[in-house]
Amino acid sequence: MTANTKGTNRTVNRVLIVSDSHGLTEELTIIKDRHQLQYNIHCGDSELSTSAPQLADYHTVRGNCDWKGEFPNERLIDIGGLRFYITHGHLYGVKSTLMKLQYRAQEVEADVICFGHSHIAYAEEIDQKLYLNPGSIRLPKQSVKPSYIIMEWDESNEVHVHFFHINGKKITNFPYAQKFNLK
Repeated sequence: MTANTKGTNRTVNRVLIVSDSHGLTEELTIIKDRHQLQYNIHCGDSELSTSAPQLADYHTVRGNCDWKGEFPNERLIDIGGLRFYITHGHLYGVKSTLMKLQYRAQEVEADVICFGHSHIAYAEEIDQKLYLNPGSIRLPKQSVKPSYIIMEWDESNEVHVHFFHINGKKITNFPYAQKFNLK
């Protein structure tokens, strides 16, 4: 969703990013309805079919546990001047290194790389590319907080990443930067 900020003509782009919901359905709908954004991303392992109504408004990719769905392994989406590359991460060995994912991000000229698989919430800028893992809304690791991300920006030199608990409360104690400069 784009929205005008108070008293200005600035357009703020906002994207919801979730991953590894592993069969949760009602929660996907609640999170989407809570924020009502134009762009919703699911980084795989929904364990739902491609026709599941809960995924109707999500750009979804296939995870290693998505046996029911015929989702693509990857997606590219251009939003607000940034190119998003979405994948689950299992095909790139993200549990041990981001190197293969970094090469793929360069190949597709992505600015923002969204992935899951590890269930570990993560945000890092590497070579002016933003790597985001929203964690898991069902089975988080290295945190007891089931999490997802809202990313917002009006200019690519000021991108904000906010982690939220599945209950909708902002998580403020993750050890990651929340503001990034991608250009």
